[in-house]
Amino acid sequence: MARNGLIATSQPLASAAGLGVLAGGGNAIDAAVTAAAVLAVVEPTMNGIGGDLFAIVYEAKTGTVHGLNASGRAGAAATPEALRRRGFDAVPARGPLSVSVPGVVDGWSLLLTRFGTRSLSRALEPAIGYARDGFAVSEIVAAQWHDEQAALASDPAAAATFLVRGRAPEPGEIFRNPNLAASLEGVAAAGRDGFYRGPIARAIAADLERRQGFIVEADFDRHVSDWVDPISTTYRGRTIVELPPNTQGVTALEMLNLVEGFDVRSMGHNSAEYLHLLVEAKRIAFADRDRWLADPASVPGEALERLLSKSYAAERRHEIDLDRAADRYDPLALGGSLARGAATEARGDTVYLTAADGQGNVISLIQSIFASFGAGIVAGDTGIVLQNRGSLFSLDPSHPNAIAPGKRPFHTLIPAMALDHGEPWLSFGVMGGDMQPQGHVQVLLNLVEFGMNVQEAGEAARVRHSAAGLALESAISPDARAGLEARGHRLISTVGAFGGFQGILIDRASGVMMGGSDPRKDGLAIGC
Repeated sequence: MARNGLIATSQPLASAAGLGVLAGGGNAIDAAVTAAAVLAVVEPTMNGIGGDLFAIVYEAKTGTVHGLNASGRAGAAATPEALRRRGFDAVPARGPLSVSVPGVVDGWSLLLTRFGTRSLSRALEPAIGYARDGFAVSEIVAAQWHDEQAALASDPAAAATFLVRGRAPEPGEIFRNPNLAASLEGVAAAGRDGFYRGPIARAIAADLERRQGFIVEADFDRHVSDWVDPISTTYRGRTIVELPPNTQGVTALEMLNLVEGFDVRSMGHNSAEYLHLLVEAKRIAFADRDRWLADPASVPGEALERLLSKSYAAERRHEIDLDRAADRYDPLALGGSLARGAATEARGDTVYLTAADGQGNVISLIQSIFASFGAGIVAGDTGIVLQNRGSLFSLDPSHPNAIAPGKRPFHTLIPAMALDHGEPWLSFGVMGGDMQPQGHVQVLLNLVEFGMNVQEAGEAARVRHSAAGLALESAISPDARAGLEARGHRLISTVGAFGGFQGILIDRASGVMMGGSDPRKDGLAIGC
């Protein structure tokens, strides 16, 4: 708990760097960018400057909520035909063909230019220090790193950068990335153009050309991030804010709209009835997600409006049987009846952070390279691992998410914020691919329906539904498990991670900020 500033991230070193900014007079946006840059160094399994970023910012002086889409686009040569000529019927999950232009550096620059009080060069100083001088690898990151040893070993540049004598570093071992330090120094010296124009862009493009990828140097030069209007719904009197497509923010909002029509509190926390309702709401919302979410220019405005509406949720809510899992749910079809869509599975790896300051500014920020170590390749001697976000494109030309030059792919990344009477009440996120909207809803209901504090809400046992079945954390009771099986759910033991939560809850009357950090990560919430 704190009054003057608070930050919650998935790594103590990043939280400490952000706290130093807050204690030194910087604002929440300064602290967030500084911490995000440190995360790009000390948690390389999940994120880096070869990835994408999204943010929601509450600007205290205007009382306005702003959205930033700093995600990159497909290369100039990326087409379904180009992939099919190479024998692919889907975008490869990893490798050069899965790479899209990184948006992180442009995102950092825009945030600081519009809302910050410090330069990008100053914000990058702690990250450069950790990349050049080294950092002690934390326990959970070390385990994730170890799981990717074989993938890293298959790419010489990745192996040279991220393996120590042919292996992943152990917990507590010092790791350095001097090439990344040099790249960050180039950005610090030249600003965002130091990444998108000049030696770094040239080196990445040359490396991808050698690997016969789709991105060329001009794709970096053309990159722009966009300020966007956030989307929202209400739940029990509070306004829940997410970002529009190409993110899956509408999916979390649709789930909340569906759930709001039930007496959730009376069901009991993590009871079979409650968890069954969450899963069925998720299945409806994900059917709609998989049919409609894509680059914003490809999503019909009518579809987004319908998916966000309370009236649409009221229609779909009648399909939920509290005693039985449905065989399937079809997605929205514009013009009347429902039509079936194709499922998308996304198990991405991400970092999330949030910061708030004593002046009332709040930021909710998420950045990622998608899979663990992204595309599994490092661009030349830049020290930069490249994201594989392009792997989420479809090759179906009739789908809104069909791959095309200069197009943004469907994105799992969703920062969130909840407002009370127009002011921030909660800034939060739950990383983890498809887990993100499921985690947003579970954490929010823990707070609103079950009266938990911000730490309890993030620690409470979660569930994760996927095409493989329903995974439950160990604290879910035997009675709940039996009740879910009786309703027709197939319980499975593994389906990837259950996400990593960070959050700040703000008491509007006193101004006290209460931070929570998920024990499923190595993180820390800390204030001043």
